[in-house]
Amino acid sequence: MTAEMPEPASPSTPSPLIVPVLAFCGMVVAVMQTLVVPLLPHIPELTGASPGAAGWLVTITLLTGAVFTPVLGRVGDMYGKRRVLLASLGVLTAGSVLCAITSDIGLLITGRALQGAALAVIPLGISIIRDELPAERVLSSIALMSSTLGIGAAIGLPVAAVVIENFDWHTMFWASAALGLLDLLLVLWIVPESPLRSPGQFDLPGTVGLAATLVGFLLAITQGADWGWTSPRTLGLFGASLVIGLLWGRYELRTASPMVDLRVSARPAVLLTNVAALLIGFAFYANSLVTGQMVQEPTSTGYGLGASIVVSGLCLLPGGLAMVALSPVSARISATYGPRTALGLAAVVMAVGYVVRFFTSHSLWAIVAGATVVASGTAIAYSALPALVMRAVPVSETGAANGLNTLMRSVGQACCSAVVAAVLAHVTFLAGGHTAPTLHAYLLIFLIAAGAALAALVATLCLPSDRTAPGVSGGTVVLSGPLSAARESA
Repeated sequence: MTAEMPEPASPSTPSPLIVPVLAFCGMVVAVMQTLVVPLLPHIPELTGASPGAAGWLVTITLLTGAVFTPVLGRVGDMYGKRRVLLASLGVLTAGSVLCAITSDIGLLITGRALQGAALAVIPLGISIIRDELPAERVLSSIALMSSTLGIGAAIGLPVAAVVIENFDWHTMFWASAALGLLDLLLVLWIVPESPLRSPGQFDLPGTVGLAATLVGFLLAITQGADWGWTSPRTLGLFGASLVIGLLWGRYELRTASPMVDLRVSARPAVLLTNVAALLIGFAFYANSLVTGQMVQEPTSTGYGLGASIVVSGLCLLPGGLAMVALSPVSARISATYGPRTALGLAAVVMAVGYVVRFFTSHSLWAIVAGATVVASGTAIAYSALPALVMRAVPVSETGAANGLNTLMRSVGQACCSAVVAAVLAHVTFLAGGHTAPTLHAYLLIFLIAAGAALAALVATLCLPSDRTAPGVSGGTVVLSGPLSAARESA
């Protein structure tokens, strides 16, 4: 006797599993961003590659994620979000398999590039949620979906550390491939395709121009510390990205169907939200970058705890769990008081978390507590940002607009990585015969991150009021898409 699989829900009745499935996809994709971080110190001996080449296992995911996220968001708006979501998950799975079957650094970097390109899953998932769910479920659902970017990053580090400590390092890539395949099957079964399409033709010149601008800028940011900030290579990339970016912007303003609608993006409600996203991304990433390294510093430094890779990764796990728990709370805050208020509160919480970290960096429990406070603020921020974007752009541009907002978070993370690397490399002393960052280096990073959070607060306060913004009525945000609105009217 064979078991019968339940029939997927019809398009007119959205399945209750849509949000869990999309959130699971988002977390798997987010895990890919930090998956190899615990492995990086061992890559040279495992593959015979140089430390510089090993660093590209992280850099390349940042580059491909930044390029493909806004592009695939736009493609999803034009040709079908579910279709592009499936393609992204297929690319992630292929990249994971490639990494699992090789120890060649070139192929590993290629596989990691494919994994990074799947970051577009998160804005695509947000767009699908807006299209498919009734209004009363949209805010809480996009809050969870958006938070998966931080949740996955926090969970990925300790899980990867445990796998590396106890199994062959290829195992984590096989597990990634299995999760990617599971995501594909779940989306095929549960998630419907929205008939909503954005009109126009695909903007190939705009896509190439955007990619060249982003790659030049992000390469200069991520490699500037190694190449030298005043080296011809770094300055040349900054200059080239500036020139290409200006030419790209001029072209986008003149074309009938642009990759990025700069007129919409220049609206204060959209522009300031993206600025806030960049600053929040900066503040969030500092927490992830320095927590593990700080507790792993040897006790000879006078402040380090000499913790193992696994323990250092577990320090971020409470923050990841807090983000899961706070997603519905942050959605309730946005629904009751408006997403602008929620984002302002988040920025304050993140700044307070770094103040806590500044004064309590000598014991493990205090470090975990401070990191969790920062993560809690991040959860509220990441939940509010999509709501701010979607109330300010046409429904047909939801995927592209959320892709651009996710891109701004990634740019903020790239800038944070460069700043953290520069501070830890230059504010050092001799401890136990080895050069190590001083405690003041870490405290300086906390102050810079707190400053970024407060700058995000300033940008948020300049946004239109929650009660006067489009899509907000009496403090309640209305984000239902045309499909959910049609269901309600029926």
